[in-house]
Amino acid sequence: MAEKIKKVVLAYSGGLDTSVMLHWLKERYGCEVVCYCADVGQGEELTGLDEKARASGASKLYVEDLRQEFVSDYVWAAVKANAVYEGVYLLGTSLARPVIAKRQIEIARREGADAVAHGATGKGNDQVRFELTYYALEPDIKVVAPWREWEYKGRSDLIAYAEQHNIPVTATHAKPYSTDRNLMHVSYEGGILEDPWAEPPGDIFQMTKAPEDARAEAEYVVVGFERGVPVSVNGERMGAVALLEELNRVGGAHGVGRVDLVENRFVGMKSRGVYETPGVTILQAAHRALESITMDREVLRMRDALSLKFAESVYYGFWFAPETELMRRTIDATQEDVTGEVRVKLYRGNVIVAGRRAPRSLYNERLATFEADTVYNQRDAEGFIKLNALRLRSLAQANK
Repeated sequence: MAEKIKKVVLAYSGGLDTSVMLHWLKERYGCEVVCYCADVGQGEELTGLDEKARASGASKLYVEDLRQEFVSDYVWAAVKANAVYEGVYLLGTSLARPVIAKRQIEIARREGADAVAHGATGKGNDQVRFELTYYALEPDIKVVAPWREWEYKGRSDLIAYAEQHNIPVTATHAKPYSTDRNLMHVSYEGGILEDPWAEPPGDIFQMTKAPEDARAEAEYVVVGFERGVPVSVNGERMGAVALLEELNRVGGAHGVGRVDLVENRFVGMKSRGVYETPGVTILQAAHRALESITMDREVLRMRDALSLKFAESVYYGFWFAPETELMRRTIDATQEDVTGEVRVKLYRGNVIVAGRRAPRSLYNERLATFEADTVYNQRDAEGFIKLNALRLRSLAQANK
């Protein structure tokens, strides 16, 4: 028998999975369903959601604008960390899940709900990200994960269910892609993309032009940072949301930020994902270039050692874990002097650093010059090299 639930808050997007779940939850549990949609930058996907949710049986729909919080508290934290999962994935979906789940718990408290539900499958990472956040913030909350309970095996079954119950959805048998869009990126999974040899169809991309179709002229963009946080584009100060939107626009026009990878999910399987992340691709390149002249070598290396662990923790869903909070504070401390500007050149999918400057730059042209100088005594290098070679020479002598 189904566990007794009086009221559940469903993370609702209006897509295939959650549209079916809304109807299924009412049938399965006989409970009130409150729908909740987080606006993290989906744009037109939010249009008509209230009417759609109520028509499918929801008692109400919350649409919460989380764009500012998402970019300022989550995306910028990843930029400061230079967080990249398995070398290429910039964590667009991973970063959105904790901010979405956090507000879902807040709404559940407000509504007096005894349960929350999400549309993540039992095979994926999102179930972990949602539920680790739920339990970290509300340890005794009941969690309903329909994909782990119902008899349906895949999206084709859900399409048939939606047709049977007259639930309006946009997915079709011919094009059953799963997409996730927010201010940072768009991800694509499923359908033909499950074949790792198949090239992604050109018509699926929403944020970027194909590099070969981008304009033939390069464009220069200057990004300003304060303490590692992006604050301006081409000298114009912008709020977090507007700045990311602008870089998405200009980067997308040049085909910047497309990624196709087979990644290792937390649950153990490999999964093929296609992503487009134009704005943050620009920011990652610019931020690292600025750090190169503003951060001490050993501090930079320590931060880089944390970057991998930070990316894994975000990907796995441990945003609200104590170790992730410690890493965020530590990374923030490394960014105190990361203030300045970086000029990048965008050209057909490429982000090329073309210049960097900072008021507290550690770069000393008088030291680095290949011309004559009075600062550095080149003969000092002889003793430095011999001391560093001492153990190598000792080993070589022993080997003889």
